[in-house]
Amino acid sequence: MRKSLFGAVVLTLMAATAQTDEGRLGIELNKFEPADGGGCRAFFLFRNQTDNSFEEFEMSLAILDSDGVIDRLLSIDAAPLPVQRTVLKLFEIPEIECSNISEVLLHDLPACKPQNAEPLDCFPLLALGSKTSANLAQ
Repeated sequence: MRKSLFGAVVLTLMAATAQTDEGRLGIELNKFEPADGGGCRAFFLFRNQTDNSFEEFEMSLAILDSDGVIDRLLSIDAAPLPVQRTVLKLFEIPEIECSNISEVLLHDLPACKPQNAEPLDCFPLLALGSKTSANLAQ
């Protein structure tokens, strides 16, 4: 009886987790590595679980140093983001070592436009995460 109840609870939690990602645009800061010539290369995974392909998707990021102070602002263009696909994008963060980045703050989305549609406020669609030592936040 206990095993059945435990199994049902685990399946319910797994289903709830899967449902929370449906309809979301996941952005994961997956990896940092030193860039050629200095700086840091950031690997982002975009998991588009929405019903839209995005022809425009621009992010404005604030890069915080190891003291939590804004080091620089960086604009990156991640488009296109096809519907129901995971896409890998690499971006260079110049003049700062990866180990000196404590947080990447997504503070604005200057462009978020689904294909053949009007631009939208994409912040409610986002699910952010990081597998690096730096937090990815909004």
